[in-house]
Amino acid sequence: MTKSIKVFAPATVANVTCGFDILGFSVDHPGDEVIVKLSNSNTTMRKKVNNTDLSRSISFQNIKISKITGDNKDLPLDPAQNTAAVAIAHFLKHIKSNAHVEIILHKKMPLGSGLGSSAASAAAAVVAINELLGANLSRTQLVPFAMEGERAACGVAHADNVAPSILGGFVLIRSYTPLDIIKIPTPNDLYCSIIHPHVIVATKDARNIIKSTVPLTNAITQSGNVAGLIAGLMLPDYSLIARSMHDVIIEPVRAILFPGFLEVKQIALASGALGVGISGSGPSIFALSKNKITANKVANVMKNAFHRLGIDNETFVSKINQVGAKILE
Repeated sequence: MTKSIKVFAPATVANVTCGFDILGFSVDHPGDEVIVKLSNSNTTMRKKVNNTDLSRSISFQNIKISKITGDNKDLPLDPAQNTAAVAIAHFLKHIKSNAHVEIILHKKMPLGSGLGSSAASAAAAVVAINELLGANLSRTQLVPFAMEGERAACGVAHADNVAPSILGGFVLIRSYTPLDIIKIPTPNDLYCSIIHPHVIVATKDARNIIKSTVPLTNAITQSGNVAGLIAGLMLPDYSLIARSMHDVIIEPVRAILFPGFLEVKQIALASGALGVGISGSGPSIFALSKNKITANKVANVMKNAFHRLGIDNETFVSKINQVGAKILE
């Protein structure tokens, strides 16, 4: 008998100004919903091994994407090119399962927004298949499979979107080899304002523009800001959070790709935001604020600033989502 499960995975903000590829957090909305149906329960599972050892011999023979909604028909139904299917394929390879899997993907967040759209799909998919097959891998153990979905999407298996989407909260990736993920406590009244301007910036372009080397002085400054931001979140110390949310390596280079970014950033800071930055590879911009009232005010001034520039946009306001991917039914 066919079994199925529906999982919601939230959008995420990656980099968080100073933490390129090592910091990220999840928000309450938007997000993606993935339905995974298991039509063949005849599976063989091996004893767990180190799940960072992912074989490149991946089969998509038993994986089918039957439907995608909300994508304007931009996403491929070919499982080998879809982040959700790629993540599941690596998971099945790891547990040596021959299950037949059908995927229905409901995209409920903007594509190419810098909010971890591809990551949310992969995150929801691995949480769903882990539950369906009763593999009992921990949420942290699921991250490497979702990272493979990210590799398929942009060529780099980074975790700063998929880890918070799966785990929830504010996440530090201390190391990629071996993978070492730490959840960072955040203040209860910390809110995020996000604005998604309707402009197109390809993730690969945003990564390719980054310089491969940085001056030592910038590396020292950036390290201090990362440490300060984490300390500010844990203490909590809002003044320290604000002083630490500065990027001297990535943002100065990427800012030229995003029309209106510097103007909107200054307006948001003047309206009370603790810090403002590019969300992931953009074009979305995020701001952290001390409370919901300030966060709503910041969202409104950013929206109005983009409207003055003639750029359509949408905004979201949320606390830091501490749950991550959630089973709906």
